[in-house]
Amino acid sequence: MNLTRRTLLKVIGATGGATATGGSAALTDDSVRTGRHERRANPDLPRGLTLGTIRVNDQWRLAAKTERGVLDVAGAAQALGIEVPDTIDEMFRGGGGGAVEATVQKASTSDTARNYIRAASELTFGPCLLEPEKILMVGYNYRKHIAEVKAQVPTEPVLFNKFNNALLGHGATVPLPTQVSTEFDYEVELVIVMGKTARDIAEADALSFVAGYCTGNDFSARDLQRRSTQFMLGKTPDGFAPLGPWLVSADQIPNPNSLGLSCHVNGERRQFSNTSDMLFSCAQIVSYISRHMTLRPGDIVYTGTPEGVIQGYPPERRVWLKPGDQITCEVEKLGELRFALG
Repeated sequence: MNLTRRTLLKVIGATGGATATGGSAALTDDSVRTGRHERRANPDLPRGLTLGTIRVNDQWRLAAKTERGVLDVAGAAQALGIEVPDTIDEMFRGGGGGAVEATVQKASTSDTARNYIRAASELTFGPCLLEPEKILMVGYNYRKHIAEVKAQVPTEPVLFNKFNNALLGHGATVPLPTQVSTEFDYEVELVIVMGKTARDIAEADALSFVAGYCTGNDFSARDLQRRSTQFMLGKTPDGFAPLGPWLVSADQIPNPNSLGLSCHVNGERRQFSNTSDMLFSCAQIVSYISRHMTLRPGDIVYTGTPEGVIQGYPPERRVWLKPGDQITCEVEKLGELRFALG
């Protein structure tokens, strides 16, 4: 029987996140309570997989990218008699990675499970994670971007945040708040997804706490961003954090600071750079944040944008984004994220 969210949470509470492949017998001090959910400090997460969130029968479901198409993991697991978390968020809260790996492997040779494989073009994608505890953003983290906007070079990572209302899936539309803003801008970014609880960790160890990486966009309203000394109004309207469609496990990305990334508007390339231009590396960012707050499994960190944003153009060349524009972002090895403006 496939686990529903409610059932899985009961199992987590009773078994400490034990899955069909095994786990601890009871909750320990490694578990922390955050709101309604128990969250494991070090959940069992899969390796070697590329995961996503898709819409099936009006519900969000855990999916995996395979050579033959996109596998509805929850649906295939039910057909195979394997218990898995229904969503990526549930997996980050309570584990189940071994069961997910087993489902993907068995589905490759099961005629029944093949019925749960579909083409990506036929699917509706959600953001990779729907309910992260934290969405952290890093500003002014690419050397050429700092130069183009004539900002002061920071001596420490510049942090701000977004909220879950800003998350947007691949292929969706950002509802532009045109009644309060006119200066809309794109920012392609590499996104870190945490896999273990991290507090005061060393830079040398930081990447071992990462579950994987995604393509993201720190969509922005520049006029709202300038309205006060705080970035929030310009950064976290609805849909201003496109994310996905894929979460690529960290073992497939040995060096996140050697990835090409680009952004196109209506087919025209606007940004083209490499994460090697980061002022603060992914390891430095994770370590730095962990010295100030506890990072939890499923927390996401947008690591900054490279040069080429509209804000960096001379004033006479700035043509801000508008309803109907089509945005395409890509980070090497992580896939292409597309969304529209409405």
